[in-house]
Amino acid sequence: MKASVYIATSLDGFIARPDGALDWLPGAEGDNAGIETPEGEDYGYQEFMDSVDGLVMGRNTFEVVLGFDGDWPYGQKRVFVLSRRPVDIPDSIAGSVEWLTGSPREVIDQLTERGLTHLYVDGGLTIQGFLAEGLIQQLIITHIPVLIGQGIPLFGPVPHDIKLRHIETLSFANGLVQSRYEVVEE
Repeated sequence: MKASVYIATSLDGFIARPDGALDWLPGAEGDNAGIETPEGEDYGYQEFMDSVDGLVMGRNTFEVVLGFDGDWPYGQKRVFVLSRRPVDIPDSIAGSVEWLTGSPREVIDQLTERGLTHLYVDGGLTIQGFLAEGLIQQLIITHIPVLIGQGIPLFGPVPHDIKLRHIETLSFANGLVQSRYEVVEE
């Protein structure tokens, strides 16, 4: 099973404000960064989404996504919400969203048995847990040129050094910088 991260951070390393707000992201309602995204530019997101057959996210990330304006952003892509407590899943997305519980290793094993081959892992604590257990193979991180000062960090404590191999870095005219890394297996 391959597991990848595709995420944006502020330049100071945060994925959201302390309350989970994403208003600093380009294109977000309120876009405090004031960064315009050229029409049609998705920073490789659709290509990435086409490569995965499921998403794993934590409960907090799921609740933030539920609050987005518009349709469910993942269409019929299978989404697995990790939580120790039952998750209330709206009927409109119940056919493609499922609640799971267990350690990152248990989740990978369950989903591998179900035939999934490439997971998109999203949400701060979820990413941190999967990284700590050595279950992430690829990181695609887009740095937004804004400092928000405090918030939810992308990375937290790790049980040992996690070595990365730089694959490529793309720079966009609006100041976004996207780097792709592979996790080096020891």
